[in-house]
Amino acid sequence: MEWFSKQRQSHARINAPALVQVAAIAIISTRCLDLFMLFNLMGMRGVADFVHRSVQTWSLTLVFLASLVLLCVEFRCAFVIMQGRNWGRWVYLATQVIAASYLGAASLGFGYPELFSISGETPRDIFTSLMMQKLPDMLVLLLLFMPAVSRRYFRLQ
Repeated sequence: MEWFSKQRQSHARINAPALVQVAAIAIISTRCLDLFMLFNLMGMRGVADFVHRSVQTWSLTLVFLASLVLLCVEFRCAFVIMQGRNWGRWVYLATQVIAASYLGAASLGFGYPELFSISGETPRDIFTSLMMQKLPDMLVLLLLFMPAVSRRYFRLQ
């Protein structure tokens, strides 16, 4: 029973501010809710068709795999943010810039494939839809970067 007496070394902070906790939980919950709603909307058959369409060419496959990697990085960022690591919020910011840039470019016809794009009549409609989709992520970024307590929490690390 030697392993009961040893204390584990952890770099995690116990006293994360409430705003940081809310931001990390929001990242995880919005991503899980997005996946749940996608599966609910498309059904298992629709998801299988989506994956099948996504792997028909190399470029589609790379975009699909990149989106899955981006999802995993966002989950990792949420857990790292709870530990007080400053790089977690910067990587999360980078993921949001990458995702919004790609969605905007693909929706305006500059990126391939159109499978991963936002529909809209005009560029203004597309931009409005993109901003509405990214609003929760922008609010999370505000919680991580704007309040003094959040900045101080990440500066102390």
